[in-house]
Parts: sequence; C-alpha cells; structure tokens
Amino acid sequence: MLYALCLVPLAGCLKAPGQQGEVPPYDTVQVIDNLVVDQNSVPIFPRKAALTTDTARRFSIELPKRCTVDWDNQTILSVVPETPMEMTRLAVGDPLPDFNVEDYSFEKLTVKDALQKLLKGTRIRVIEDEDLPDKITGTIKSGSLSDAVELIAKMGKVYYAYDDNARQLRIGAHGKWLIKMPRDQNMIMALLDAMRGAEMRNLLVNWEDKTVSLEGNFQTERDVKKIIADMGSRKFLIAWDMDVYRVYPRTDNPIVWMNILPAMGENNVKMSIPGVVGRLLLTSPEINTKTLQQFLSQQANLVLISQGTFVIPNGWQSRFDIGQCSREERLETNLIVGAQATYGDYAGMKKLDAKIVLRTNSGEISAFNVPSALGDNYVIIGIPTHSFVDTPETLISPFAELVVFMSPRIISIVPRQQNFTPVSGQALRDYLEE
Repeated sequence: MLYALCLVPLAGCLKAPGQQGEVPPYDTVQVIDNLVVDQNSVPIFPRKAALTTDTARRFSIELPKRCTVDWDNQTILSVVPETPMEMTRLAVGDPLPDFNVEDYSFEKLTVKDALQKLLKGTRIRVIEDEDLPDKITGTIKSGSLSDAVELIAKMGKVYYAYDDNARQLRIGAHGKWLIKMPRDQNMIMALLDAMRGAEMRNLLVNWEDKTVSLEGNFQTERDVKKIIADMGSRKFLIAWDMDVYRVYPRTDNPIVWMNILPAMGENNVKMSIPGVVGRLLLTSPEINTKTLQQFLSQQANLVLISQGTFVIPNGWQSRFDIGQCSREERLETNLIVGAQATYGDYAGMKKLDAKIVLRTNSGEISAFNVPSALGDNYVIIGIPTHSFVDTPETLISPFAELVVFMSPRIISIVPRQQNFTPVSGQALRDYLEE
C-alpha cells in the first residue's frame, strides 16, 4: 500500500510530450544562415577580411553626374567654348643651387652614377627612391646645374626633387601632377574618360576646384599631355548616352526582332551589323529608348540594369562600366562597353566612325564597327544573359537577353570669344559641315 502511495505523486509529475510547461531533455537552437542564435545569445559572425566594404568601394561623387540621362532634353549637337588646361608637376622640391657646370660626358652609367659624377664636390647626395637599373650615355654642355640635372633626368626618364636643407637630390621613375580642368562638365568627363581609356586608374578628382591629381611615369605624362593637346586642337568631343536592359520574354520563346521592322518602319533600321555574339542595329532617331521599350513590352518584361553617359575626345577611346551605374548587383555588372570613335570625313560624307566593344573580366564578348550620321542611335541585341552565368545551372530563362541602347552626341569646341554666343539649329549644322 505504501508503494502505491509513493507512485501517485510521482505519476502526477509526468506529462505527455508537448504539454505546456514541459522542460525538454536537451537544448534547442535556431539556425539562420549558418549563424547560431537562441534567446540568450547574440549573432556570431565569421571574421571578415580587412577589405574595403562594397558600398564604400562603390562610393563616388562622380556617379550622380555620370549615371543619369535626361532623355527628354537630350541634345545631339552642342557647342562649348575652348578652355585652356594646365598640367603642373607636384613635389618638385627646392630649386637647385645656382652652380655652373663644365662640359661633361658619360657612357653607360646609371642615372644615379651619372648625377653623382656631375655633383662631385658639391656635397649633394643622390638618393634613389626605387631601383633604376637603366644606363644612359650622353654629353652635357657647360651651363647651369639645373639644366644639366634636368637633361640627365630626361635621358633616364626619371623625376627628381631637391631638398636644400638635407642637401639631397631624390630620383625615381614616378611623378605626381595636378591638372586644372575646364569648368564645362562635358570637357571634364572627356578628360577623365580619355585618361581611364588609357588605363589610368589612380585619379583623384576635386570637383569643387575642378582639378585632378595623378601619379605615373614618363609614359603617363606623355599620354596625358597628348590628351590635353588633342582636346585643345581638335574641334569635337563625342559622347554616348546609354540605357542597358535585361529582357525576359513572356513565353518560352526568344524575342522576335524581325517584328521591329513592321512595328517601327523598315526605313528606321539603317544597318544590321553582326558580331561574334549579338548584333548591332543602326537606327534613325524614331527608334529611341522610349519607343524601344514600347516595342519590347509587347513581348517581354524589361529591367533597367544601368544608365549613364561617357565622353571622349575625337579619336580617343574610353569605356563605360555597367556595374558603376548599376541599379543593384546583377550578373551583368562586370560588363564594360568600350568605344573608340572619330567624327569627320568618311568617304566624302560627315560620319561618326566608331568601334563598340563589349567585354567582361573574362575577355571580349563582341565588337562592332559602326559608321553613323548625326542623330542615329545604336541598339545592341542578341547578347544572351547566360553569357554572364558562371554556374552549371541557373533559374534565368535561356531566352533572356541583354539589350544596350546607345545614343551618340557631338560636342563642338570653339575658340573662346569675348562675346560668345551658343550656336544651335541650322547654324550649328553649318558649322559642323565646315
């Protein structure tokens, strides 16, 4: 009897599994995105490498100026006054002592050895900031010390800076410059885009005082001076405004591009230029970004991936990075649209002779040579979205494709006059025909 009474309270303590108030025999945790979380803990994150965050890396004061296009007020012909640009080398140090040198010859010496021989007896030390193994041979005529040092530095393609307090002449293969840019935004963009097209990446732009500083070697200096000279001596800048779309057909069929002829008018498609991948349609102004969207919306859904503009001096090349002006991270954001163009005589006609290249980090996708007249637009079609997929499988339809709309503009640079009057309409066309 006693045994039975002991069992009653014990049995009353047992509850069926799942009843309220039950204490589980083990701890439970909630796992979200591989982070262990429970009510008594905080998220535990894996250690991240010391790299600039993506949003900070993508920050740029330039983007609001570059990544918008006012299609309602686009002007394919415009005039800007010529503005001189000045390039000044930075960190040149103190002036060299006012010494005179006698005739001096040297053969197969490094720049450092040639300068040390020249400066013997002056107590000026020559210090290399980097290894300069190239050897030079030359003759220095009698004259000032500064002229002799400048000539030797140019022979060896090096830069020097003198510190009078330390009596040191430092030499290196790299220099720094400051460029005073024009006030016109199109000319600023042309200068920056041309330098980036020449693979200059270390550009620091001050948008308030309109200056850009850069570092480089003798080749960098020569290229920048040539860009500045060309912008001053040639009459034109060439700009492209762009919209980039991903197009999703509404059915399991690709876009029927032949339908653009009856829909838009056969005369509005002037040329069809095939590439290794894709095709470029040269169109009249009637096919623009708005009418193109209307045509595509009948067969597909459109997503605007990127929008923006870039400007180059006549005859130079540059690039538009889709990801720089992308609405969000997408497969196509590593796509680059490169352009090189010349506006002028083309077999007796005024044409814009352009080469358009599409490439990614993996290499070139396609290229098109396009001779076009003022007012013509480009529509690049038939680039499969799967070209940008790097996984064996994807949820993206095999019929989704990239569509690039490009509208070129000509910007004429005219000599600055005291009473400058903008030229437009027929007067501008007559000027361009000169």
